[in-house]
Amino acid sequence: MLLTSLSAVDQCRLLDSGEISAVELTQAYLDRISAQEGNVGAFLRVTADRALDAAKCVDQRRASGQPLGKLAGIPVAVKDILAQKGERTTCASKMLAEFSAPYDATVIAKLKAADAVLIGCTNMDEFAMGGSTENSAFKVTANPWDLKRSPGGSSGGAAAAVAADFAPLSIGTDTGGSIRQPASFCGVVGMKPTYGRVSRFGLVAFASSLDQIGPLAHTVEDIALLHEAISGHDPHDSTSLDHTTQFTESVRKPLDGLRIGYAKEHFAEGLDSEVERAVRDALGTYESLGARLVEVSLPHSKYGVATYYVIAPSEASSNLARYDGVHYGYRADVAKLTEELNAERAELEEAGKRREAENLDTPLVRMYRKSRSEGFGAEVKRRIMLGTYALSAGYYDAYYLKALKVRRMIRQDYDRVFEQVDVLAGPVAPTPAFELGSLVDDPLAMYLVDMYTVSANLTGVPAMSVPCGQSNSGLPIGLHLQAKPLAEETLLRAGHMYQTATDWHTKRPTL
Repeated sequence: MLLTSLSAVDQCRLLDSGEISAVELTQAYLDRISAQEGNVGAFLRVTADRALDAAKCVDQRRASGQPLGKLAGIPVAVKDILAQKGERTTCASKMLAEFSAPYDATVIAKLKAADAVLIGCTNMDEFAMGGSTENSAFKVTANPWDLKRSPGGSSGGAAAAVAADFAPLSIGTDTGGSIRQPASFCGVVGMKPTYGRVSRFGLVAFASSLDQIGPLAHTVEDIALLHEAISGHDPHDSTSLDHTTQFTESVRKPLDGLRIGYAKEHFAEGLDSEVERAVRDALGTYESLGARLVEVSLPHSKYGVATYYVIAPSEASSNLARYDGVHYGYRADVAKLTEELNAERAELEEAGKRREAENLDTPLVRMYRKSRSEGFGAEVKRRIMLGTYALSAGYYDAYYLKALKVRRMIRQDYDRVFEQVDVLAGPVAPTPAFELGSLVDDPLAMYLVDMYTVSANLTGVPAMSVPCGQSNSGLPIGLHLQAKPLAEETLLRAGHMYQTATDWHTKRPTL
């Protein structure tokens, strides 16, 4: 029995029955990581000793009959954007390369309370800004299905870790599709919960009104298990919702009279023919299971990407203003800057340019500039500049305020659609995984990869990617399922319903 190929739900049964130990399970994953991580690059850090210590503790408590959490002994990989006390939290950025978190994020605290085994921190696009995991300051992650292709982003490391069987469960974050797009590219399940379902306390902020933490796994049942463990109200997060559900108890229940909507705008120009075929086949599968298909319209969805790329950078420019080289994070060498500044001033005075010498920056101002210039990567700086421009005097009304109005119109479209259907289905991304390096110099093309996913973040609805096919070259394709706010139960039941009738989620890459 290959332990690393089992679902987390099956692993829980084996652990509870005593057929395997938490140490045995954890070691199996660590061995696989040791053998294949060099090819994939899913992790920034593998915390092997900490994981084995946690597994031993679970085994000892289980042997003595002590109560255990619902994830007792199950390895979980965590995107390196969530604070873990005493551990580095880098956001894949030079700016935070040496930052050690002073506390646990609420999600980390919940995972520990559930007795999960935290096995490592996964790679990502810097500060979650990107769609290919090529914007990391430290390494590039490859797609386990084809090492020349991107795993997606920004949670590419989290998706690749599950796809490569380095962990049965992982935690990602989704601001515009950053869980669902890599899940689609890597052939796993990934869910963005309703905004507020999962506490953001301890999450390094990108765009606060859009960010949401969510689970990745091979099966919808595993998603329900992990989501149940991390969701719930948190007094530390004023946006978190006091609305709990036992998802694992309902996920297997069939949905009678299910109404599946598909937006005509999602099957227009720009959608790859192989992706369209796979998604339409998935709709046919639902119809064969008794669901009723309903064509709907999302007329303002065409403005989703433009709206997102005004709002998200605007919030990012505000959130990232705190990284100034003073409070924490990367700091440029002040002594060197002062020496350079003094030499520059002396040179100007010698040339008789006294006014220019007097107008030079102070060492403090130069340190601010240098720290941000050297600490942030190109994509982060691009988005900070976009956001700062959109929020500046004279442009706020024309860009940011208008984007907020369009965001409301997109939400109204969704409200109307969910009066007609229970679940909205469509493609996750316009193409299967693209080649590494093919879009890195074309930001606009990279942004358009999010065309089907950003609206779920703008509206706050729950959304999930479920494997639904493969391209002719063997690359995974994902089915995008969305439901009305707080309808995760319906979303999970619909996803599980599809997986009982298909086997796409059982496919694994050959490394």
